[in-house]
Amino acid sequence: MKLTKTNKRWGFIFILLAIVISISLYPLPHQKTIQYYDRESSQLITEKVAGEKWLVWLYNNPIGKATLWTLVKRKLVSSIYGNMMDRNSSAKKIRPFIEDFNINMEIAQIQHFNNFNDFFTRKLKKNARPIDTSSRIVVSPADGKILAYADISNSWFFIKGYRFDVYSFLDNPDLAKKYRNGSLLIIRLAPMDYHRFHFPVSGNVSQAKKIDGDYYSVNPFALRKNAEIFCLNKREYSILTNPLFGDVVMCEVGATMVGSIIQTYKEKVVQKGDEKGYFKFGGSTVVLLFEKDKIHIDTDLLINTSKGYETSVKMGERIGEKKIKISSQCLDNPVAQKSRHSIADYSHPNH
Repeated sequence: MKLTKTNKRWGFIFILLAIVISISLYPLPHQKTIQYYDRESSQLITEKVAGEKWLVWLYNNPIGKATLWTLVKRKLVSSIYGNMMDRNSSAKKIRPFIEDFNINMEIAQIQHFNNFNDFFTRKLKKNARPIDTSSRIVVSPADGKILAYADISNSWFFIKGYRFDVYSFLDNPDLAKKYRNGSLLIIRLAPMDYHRFHFPVSGNVSQAKKIDGDYYSVNPFALRKNAEIFCLNKREYSILTNPLFGDVVMCEVGATMVGSIIQTYKEKVVQKGDEKGYFKFGGSTVVLLFEKDKIHIDTDLLINTSKGYETSVKMGERIGEKKIKISSQCLDNPVAQKSRHSIADYSHPNH
C-alpha cells in the first residue's frame, strides 16, 4: 500500500511523540537529599519537599528542562495556578496539606478558610512569633531556612557555584555600589512555611521597587542547577533606613507558582516585626542586604552556611546585631581584647 503524504506526516509525528515520551520517562539521576540545621536542636534535618519529583524532573530531564524554559518559568503559568488557588474548590487541598507537612494550626488566627490561598497567607496569633525588641538586634523577617554571608566582596564568594552579582540583583548600579562589600542573608520559604514577611529592624521605609523577571523555583533542587535564579526572577525591594544599621535592602523574590507578591505596609515609619507583606501560593525568598560593617551576623548561621547548609529560623528570631568597630590601638589593650572576645561570644544566639 502506497503511503500518502498525510500518512507519512502522522507517522513522523507519532515517532517524534514516542521519542519525546521515552526521553521524558527516562530514569532520573539520584538526587542528594536537602538537609538543613535545626537551630534549636543543632541537628541536621532532612527536608520534606513539596512536589519533589516534579522539581527533580524539571531541572534534570531534557524534556523537563525544555518545559521549564518554554512554560513553567513564565508568569502566565504561575498566574493561572495562583488563580486556581483562589477558587473555593481549592479548599479541599488544605486538610491533606496540613496533615502531610504536620503544620501547627493552633497558632493561626482562624481555622476555616474559603480557599487554599486564604490558608496559605494565614495570619498568626499575637505573640506566636516573639520579636526581639532590642534596637541593636536584627530579627528574621520570615519563617524559613537561612543562608548568611558576612562579606560578599570576597573573590571566593559563591552561592551554590554561582557568584552573586549585587548589580544584577538590584538592577540599580548606583544603589548596588553601597552593598558590594556588604553582608547578605537569604531566607527561603518553603510551601509549608508561614508566608507573611515582616521588617527585620525599625526605621523609615521606601516604596517597593519592582523588577520584572521569570518564575524559576527557589528550591535547592533548582538552585543546584542554576543559583543565578536570584537575579533572574521577579523581585521587589524596599530600603529600610535605620540609625544603627544604615540603609537595609529588603527584597522579596518570586518563584514558580507564586501567584503574587503582596505589599501590605502603608506607613513610612515602621517598627521591627511589623508586617511588610505576603506571598501567595508557592515557595519564595526574602533577601536582606546590609552595608559594610553594619551587622555582625550570628556565628552559628555563618558556620552552617560555610558547611553548605541552611539553618531554620522563625520570624522575629535574632539573626544578628549591630557590629561594633574597635580601633587598632584598642586591639593592643588587653582589656579591649577581653572585651572583643566577650562581644564575639555574645553573638551566639544562645547568649
